[in-house]
Amino acid sequence: GPSCQRREGKAADVRALTGVPAKEKQLADEQNNNEDCLLPEGRMNEHTGKLRTKRCVVLRFLKFPPNQNKTSEEILHHLQNIVDFGKHVMKQFFGENYVHHGEIIQLPLDFVRQLCLKIQPERPESRCDKDMDTLSGYAMCLPNLTRLQTYRFVEHRPILCIEIKPKCGFIPFSSHVSQEIKHKVCRYCMHQHLKVANGKWKRPSKYCPLDLFSGNKQRMHFALKSLLQEAQNNLKIFKNGELIYGCKDDQDCVSDWNELAHQLKPFFFPSNGLVSGPHCTRTIIKELIHVITMTLLSSTDACRAGDMKTVPISQGRSYCEASAFNRELVRNGKHKLESSGLPRGCLLYKALQAQMLDMLDIEGLYPLYSRVEQYLEEFPEERSTLQIDGPYNEAFYEKLLDLSTEDDGTVAFALTKVQQYRIAMTAKDCSIMIALSPCLQDECSEQRPVVLTSKSRFTFSVSVLDLDLKPYDSIPHQYKLDGKIVNYYLKNVQAKDDPVMSSLFKENEDCTLVLHKV
Repeated sequence: GPSCQRREGKAADVRALTGVPAKEKQLADEQNNNEDCLLPEGRMNEHTGKLRTKRCVVLRFLKFPPNQNKTSEEILHHLQNIVDFGKHVMKQFFGENYVHHGEIIQLPLDFVRQLCLKIQPERPESRCDKDMDTLSGYAMCLPNLTRLQTYRFVEHRPILCIEIKPKCGFIPFSSHVSQEIKHKVCRYCMHQHLKVANGKWKRPSKYCPLDLFSGNKQRMHFALKSLLQEAQNNLKIFKNGELIYGCKDDQDCVSDWNELAHQLKPFFFPSNGLVSGPHCTRTIIKELIHVITMTLLSSTDACRAGDMKTVPISQGRSYCEASAFNRELVRNGKHKLESSGLPRGCLLYKALQAQMLDMLDIEGLYPLYSRVEQYLEEFPEERSTLQIDGPYNEAFYEKLLDLSTEDDGTVAFALTKVQQYRIAMTAKDCSIMIALSPCLQDECSEQRPVVLTSKSRFTFSVSVLDLDLKPYDSIPHQYKLDGKIVNYYLKNVQAKDDPVMSSLFKENEDCTLVLHKV
């Protein structure tokens, strides 16, 4: 029968998975006449398993702080907003095949309560500040994205799944930015130093999102290798739905390359003809990076917002001065940092376009948020009319297409920029799931996308998740956090780096600034 697993994440997601006791499977079997196996996961707590239709699915339950009672109607409304936002908004940006908005179902309350009791001992301590909703019986039913989504899953096929949280792929181009460092160093690289100082991570990662989003394979390979070296919560690898590489929760990370290569060897070298040892490990990791790169650059779906001209990427700098890749080039006296550009149809391109709806930066956006807040203080009944909390329908999406940055002083302009910023922040925090399954040459048809390695071929699917709209009320927090990140970087990092790096950049200034082919 299917195995039961449990994982809980910080963000709303459809991910997998760490181990769960067999007794949870038994509970699920007893409750569902030996036909179902439900597995909990995710930010608001999610469960993966097999339903009577034999589809592999995820059930997602909402979580709330203790003593914050919500009625069944409120729970249903919250879930409906999540579904509608995925269906009517994010699908327009990413495409039909990439976004899985799910559907709402209702489960027996006794089953939900018993399941909650069974999984509670398995929850990470850092997630126990919220309780799973056990009173409404409502949940979201979604596909398990650690499985292939391109065709009906065949049970006997081994499945490899890579989850990547790429983060923000551009440097702010807004004139509202007050600190010049924000035009040179990306948010992710700056934030790394604050997170290490606060004890979130033991050491900073060499990963820079701008390298991954560059479209240049050399830079992408370096970015992915950096993620594999220091995965943090930006990379996870699953084998048949079980986490084999990456962080289960904050500091608890599995990062042994030799062990990873051992797990991956049957996928990439099925004949077992490769010798073991460091050479074998390096070769397998190289193959894995190649496969991830090719799937990320693949184009398998069209979307309504695909031709949406947010801002030409050339307006912003296409490299980050703090990137380890860039620093290595500068030290070696190389004069050009390649940025090939992303294929228009690939998921990274679509994610970047949505991210770049943040046209004003939080510094330019915060005064507009304050304008909306002031209006709502005077006319609180207008909150629903302005669609701040939904409904997330076609009309909501249409308003996002106004890309004007000329402030006419109206609440309507301010609200549009606020909503676009929320979309951008959602895209900046999304995750990409790549599911791979080996296939023989005669099994592969034109209907299924295929990626080749030196000894294998894989059919694959690519999906995007973590697409809950970022809360309107989180904007003041984002404004304060931005200031903290920048100030810490200026005081503790740039001051130390400046004597060496500033002279190096000045020597190569005429070369390093020209990055895009025209």
